[in-house]
Amino acid sequence: MSQLPTIGHLIGGQIVTTGTRAQDVFNPATGRAEKRVLLASKATVEEAIANAQAAFPAWRNTPPLKRARVMGNLKVLLEQHAEEICALITAEHGKVLSDALGELQRGIENVEYASYAPELLKGEHSKNVGPAIDSWSEFQPLGVTAGITPFNFPAMVPLWMWPMAVACGNTFILKPSERDPSSTLRIAELALEAGLPPGVLNVVNGDKEAVDTLLTDPRIKAVSFVGSTPIAEYIYTSGCAHGKRVQALGGAKNHAVVMPDADIANAVSALMGAAYGSCGERCMAIPLVVAVGDATADAVIAGLKTEIAKMKVGPGTALGMDMGPLVTKPHFEKGQGLCGPGREGRRHTGGGRPWPDHRRP
Repeated sequence: MSQLPTIGHLIGGQIVTTGTRAQDVFNPATGRAEKRVLLASKATVEEAIANAQAAFPAWRNTPPLKRARVMGNLKVLLEQHAEEICALITAEHGKVLSDALGELQRGIENVEYASYAPELLKGEHSKNVGPAIDSWSEFQPLGVTAGITPFNFPAMVPLWMWPMAVACGNTFILKPSERDPSSTLRIAELALEAGLPPGVLNVVNGDKEAVDTLLTDPRIKAVSFVGSTPIAEYIYTSGCAHGKRVQALGGAKNHAVVMPDADIANAVSALMGAAYGSCGERCMAIPLVVAVGDATADAVIAGLKTEIAKMKVGPGTALGMDMGPLVTKPHFEKGQGLCGPGREGRRHTGGGRPWPDHRRP
């Protein structure tokens, strides 16, 4: 058996492949391991933090306009490499290519916003706020910051975090999901190509050992997290206990209420996009719909049955697919359990396996 390609870390502008702990990265559409991702030790994360700390003084003193130009360059590179990045997303998460492109586009918009940093960082000055007193405010970078991001949007969610952080003069340690790290790492490589100095952005792949190092190391000044609610609570509690600024966004699901006077066709279209976009693995999934009145409920159910029957479910790389596989076998089995035999209520459609050889780890 041939050895699987190894996904390492990006530290100080270089790919680092030291360490012994690793786990397989699977293609959800085939169930086959296609890569191995290294799981960072405490020492590896500390090496990344040290590089970020060393890069901070020069980066914070870089004029905001020059920092913003890097973001402008990155936006162009992301657009040029969109097909490559989307293929990486689909190969490891499972979402269809059109979903991956939509995710990347939302991320690019955040990079574009970060390029406006010179205007956003101007601060304010007020003259004569009191006798012989002037007042001014200015924005100062914190130092080394960190982001811990989920599997469901491996390109978009990291781009919520680090572009604005580094455009404001901070340096950054990014810990992406170990389930689908390739697109995140590739985008970081493009940031270097765009002109980001080595050490300003570092990527460490890992598990709880890496997370705990980020939460406890005093050199990390702030942490941003997106993921499940129990982990968000842990991140917030631990990070705050160690004196860090913490932004922790826990898992969420939206509910929808369909009123009797609603445009049913429009409502059904919105529900389909929410339920099946990104394989349903997102906060906007809307797992619960409250239809007001029996007639409204009947119309919504009829509309959903019609649209679901039209759906094509299969590998995200196949042309014309509306939904790809869920990211792992436990996710798939959880979905089966929610609509499988023994559940209360009526099943109107679906419930079976989308294709016969649908196997995942």
